[in-house]
Amino acid sequence: MALQVAAELSDGFPDGVFFVDLAPISDPALVVPTIAQTLGVKEVADHPLLDLVSAFLREKQVLLLLDNFEQVVDAAEQVSALLTACPQLKVLVTSREVLHVRGEQEFAVPTLSLPDPKRLPDLLALSRNEAVALFIQRSQAASPKFQLTTVNATAITEICMRLDGLPLAIELAASRIKLLPPQALLARLDQRLAVLTSGARDVPERHQTLHNTIEWSYHLLDGHEQRLFRRLSVFVGGCTLEAAEAVCTTLGEGDATRSVFDGVASLIDKSFLRQSEPEGQEPRLLMLETIREYGWERLNESGELEETRHAHAAYYLHLAEHIDPHLRSAQQGVWLARLRAEHDNLRAALRWSIDHGEKEMALRLGGALWYFWELCGPWSEGRAFLEQALAASEGVAEAVRAKALGGAGVVMGNLGDFEQAMALGQQSLALFRKLGERPGTALSLYGLGTMAWLRGNLEMARSRLVEALTLFRGLDDPWGITSVLISLASVALERGEYARTRALLEESMALAREQADKRGIANALLTWAWLLFWSEREFEQARVMLEESVALFREVGDRELEPLGELLLGFVAFLQGEYSRARALLEESLALFRKMGNQSMITHCLASVAIVAVAQGQLSWGVRLLGAVETVREALVARDPVPTTKPPTPARAPTAPRPAYPDGLTEREVEVLRLVAQGMTDAQVAEQLVLSPHTIQGQLRSIYQKIHVKSRRAAMQYAIEHQLI
Repeated sequence: MALQVAAELSDGFPDGVFFVDLAPISDPALVVPTIAQTLGVKEVADHPLLDLVSAFLREKQVLLLLDNFEQVVDAAEQVSALLTACPQLKVLVTSREVLHVRGEQEFAVPTLSLPDPKRLPDLLALSRNEAVALFIQRSQAASPKFQLTTVNATAITEICMRLDGLPLAIELAASRIKLLPPQALLARLDQRLAVLTSGARDVPERHQTLHNTIEWSYHLLDGHEQRLFRRLSVFVGGCTLEAAEAVCTTLGEGDATRSVFDGVASLIDKSFLRQSEPEGQEPRLLMLETIREYGWERLNESGELEETRHAHAAYYLHLAEHIDPHLRSAQQGVWLARLRAEHDNLRAALRWSIDHGEKEMALRLGGALWYFWELCGPWSEGRAFLEQALAASEGVAEAVRAKALGGAGVVMGNLGDFEQAMALGQQSLALFRKLGERPGTALSLYGLGTMAWLRGNLEMARSRLVEALTLFRGLDDPWGITSVLISLASVALERGEYARTRALLEESMALAREQADKRGIANALLTWAWLLFWSEREFEQARVMLEESVALFREVGDRELEPLGELLLGFVAFLQGEYSRARALLEESLALFRKMGNQSMITHCLASVAIVAVAQGQLSWGVRLLGAVETVREALVARDPVPTTKPPTPARAPTAPRPAYPDGLTEREVEVLRLVAQGMTDAQVAEQLVLSPHTIQGQLRSIYQKIHVKSRRAAMQYAIEHQLI
C-alpha cells in the first residue's frame, strides 16, 4: 500500500522517491546507515553520517519511504532531525507503532471492508467487496477454476468476517482452497492460527503464517505490555478501560490505574488494540479476534489463564449486580445499552462460573441478568443458564436462590412453559416470604400474577397483583407500582371492565410521566391502545398511541414489548384497509419475535401475515402458510394444554366448498364471538341478543374450548384472523 502511495506521489518529488527496507535490521543505530546506503551517500572520516545525509538532502525534494519502522522505533529522533535539517524532505513511514515526534500525521490503515452477512447483495456486487474480492483473487491463484457461487457466498462472507478483514489472513485462508472448499475451511477457523500457514516462500518468514506475523510484533513489546496484552485477551468483544483496570487490580497489579492507562495507550499506538467511541457510551477497547486468539494462547502458556478468567468473572458479576436495580428506573435505556455492549463478556463469565463449579457466582449472575434477558432476549439463553445454575445450587444462600428462581420462572413463562414457570415462581415467593424480604416478595407476586393473567386465570391474577401493589406502595417503589397498575388494567380489560381499565391506566400513566419512566409510559400507551382498539373501535387514536409506544420501546431498547406494539399497529392498518403497511409492520414484528425466541407469537405473526397476503390476492401462498402455521400450533398446544398466549389454530384459507364456520362453531356462537370481539361485556352481549348473562357465559365457555383460548383478547385475535368481524 505504501509503495502504491509513493508511486502516485512520485511526480511531486523531482529529486526522487527512495524505498528504505528496514525489515532486515533490528538495531536503531543502523537506520541512518541504511538510509545513506539507499541514497548512495558515502561515509567520510570525522563527519557524522547523519550530517552527511542531511547535507545531501537539504536542497532536494525527496520522499523517503521507511518500511517496517516498528522494530527500530528508537531511531525516530534521527528521522525527526533529518526533517528539521531538510525543509523539502518528506518521510512516509510504515509502522505498527506510532513514532511520537513533532509534525507526525498518523494514518491508521483500516482492515478491508466487509459485507453485511445479514443482507448479502447479489453475486456481482458481493464480488466487488474488498475482502471478498481479495479472497476470490487469491483463491483463483491457487485454484484457477474457483468461482463465487450462490452455494459458497455465505461461507466466503463468514470467512472474511471471522478473519477481521485482514489482508494477510485472507490471503493465507485462500491458499487453502485447493484442499478445502469454503464451507469446510470455515468449519476449521475456530483454530485460525493453526490453519493460516504456508504463505509464499519469497516473503519474509514473519509473513508466511499469521501466527508468525503476530508473534514478531508481540516480541517487540516490553514485559509489562506483553502481560497487559495477555490479560486483555480474556475480554470477549472488547471492554472498557474501567474493566481492564478492575481485572488488573484484582490480579495484584501495583498501581493498576496508572499502569493500565499507560499500557493501553502504548498497545493502541502499537496496533494491538483499537478504540471505539459508541455514541453516548464509554469508549471501548477492541482487539481483532485473530490477535485475541494469539493473546489467549500466550495467556494459557503463561499459567495466568484461570486466575485471569476468575478476575474477569468477578468483575462482570459486580457490574451485573450494580446495573440490575437501574433497569427498573428512568435510566433503563442507558443501562440496557451497557449490558448489550458487554453481552459476550457476560456470557463468558456465566459459562466460566458454571464450568468451574462457582455455584454462588453463577446463581448471582443469573439472578442479576434475568430481567435483561426478559427485555432483550434471547429467552432460551436465559433459561439455559438459569436451569444449569439452579441445578447446581445446593448450599447457596436462600436469598440468592429465591431471586434466581423468580427470574427463571418469568423467562420460562415467556417461553410458554407455564407449569414449570408457576412452580418456580411459587418456590421463589415461599423463600422470600420466609426471609421477610418484601421487595422480593412483591416482585414474585407480580411475576405470578402476570403469568396467571397470561394463562387466563383472571381471579388468581388479580389477587396476586393486588397483593403486589400493596407491597410496592408500602415500599414507595414507583417502577413496581406502575408495572402492577398496568397489569391490573390488562386483567380488567380481559374482564370487560373498561371504566376500571381506564382509571388504572390513567394512574399508571401519571406516575410513569412523573418519574420519566419511558418504558412505563410506553407500556401504558400499549395497553391503552388495546382498550381503544377493543372496546371503542377507535382505530386512528389507537394508531397514534401505538406509534408513540413503539418509538419509546425502541428508545429504551425493550425488545420484549416493541414487537407487540408493531403487531397491533399491523392489526389496525389491516382493519383500515392498508394492506401493504400492515404486512410491513407484521414482518417487522415477526423478526423481533424470532430474535426473542417467542414461538407462540411467531406463529401468530405468521398467521396474520398469511391473512394479509390473502387480502392482497396472494391466495395460494397465504393458504400454504396458514396450513404450516396450523401444524406448528397443534404441536404447541400438545406441549402446553392451556396455551392462552398462543393465538388459536386458524382454519385454512377459504376453499370451495368450505364449512360455514371454523372449528365447529355454531351460528349462535359466532354471533356471540363477534360481539365480544367488538368489545362488549357479557351483560351487553346478553342485552343485544335478548339472552341471560348466564347463557352468554355458557356460550363463551363452549367457544373458548373449541378455539383453544382462555381470554377475551385471544378470542378477539381469533375473530380477526378468521375474518369474523
